Amino acid sequence: MFVPEVFRRNVFDDFFDFPAMPARQQTASIMKTDVREHEHGYELDVDLPGIKKEDVKVKLDDGYLTITATSAQNNDEKDKKGNYIRRERFSGSYSRSFYVGDEVKETDIKAKYDNGVLQLSIPKIEAKPKKPEIKYIAIE
Repeated sequence: MFVPEVFRRNVFDDFFDFPAMPARQQTASIMKTDVREHEHGYELDVDLPGIKKEDVKVKLDDGYLTITATSAQNNDEKDKKGNYIRRERFSGSYSRSFYVGDEVKETDIKAKYDNGVLQLSIPKIEAKPKKPEIKYIAIE
């Protein structure tokens, strides 16, 4: 029932992961997720270092739980005269989706954000089998 949309890394990720590509290294370390299963549901711990609570959104749509985080960082450093020694800016948006089932409602999911970690509690809800609908055709 609980299947991450992105389940494993690409085979070429390690091959292309070298200093010439620092953006890849930065995105690889964000939104790492630990998933624990217990008798009544699932517990998720999503690492969101340096992201404020108000920049994190969690939505449920058509059985997919989507976590979105936006980040804007500015690392300006000036010397004593006010000249820039280093000036780096970064802004971006991250998203991750998990299929939790069509039976799970947003009121069933509990979320807590503490110290850069988003904790989600998702209950297991069994899919109810649909009753076959018999449709009769009128005979003229």
